[in-house]
Amino acid sequence: MASVLEVEVDLKSSAEKIWEGIKNSATLFPKAMPQQYESIEVLEGDGQSAGSVRLIKFPSGLSEISSTKEKIEKVDEANKNVEYTVIDGEMLKYYKSFKGKTVVSSKGDGSVVKWSCNYDKASEDVPNPDLIKEFAIKNFQELDAYLLKAN
Repeated sequence: MASVLEVEVDLKSSAEKIWEGIKNSATLFPKAMPQQYESIEVLEGDGQSAGSVRLIKFPSGLSEISSTKEKIEKVDEANKNVEYTVIDGEMLKYYKSFKGKTVVSSKGDGSVVKWSCNYDKASEDVPNPDLIKEFAIKNFQELDAYLLKAN
């Protein structure tokens, strides 16, 4: 049975800067967060538009998941949101399906990022993806800090 996990993170950077950072994650995330990303390789497409496939490698020792392959399903520039599906990698040992969605919107002088995922556990023994939730929150906070320093 599919389940949903959602997080909302308030950030200081503008929605436009955060959205650009997320769109350019293949090059920006490993540079901004080397302790969380070893590399993000674009295997198909441009890495930013629907149909693109990215191979994300994580540093050893970070978790039991060393890499994951994601396919971008939908990008909505006007509403600053992107949807993706995990199509390969260790994550699929734990989840039969895993689909993520990121939405960026303005909030005062800053922004808010809403990240959610729909997942279907491979078995009842698999824990809820709380580690992934914590990873997402940390990602957006570190992206924000990196963008604030870059100015």
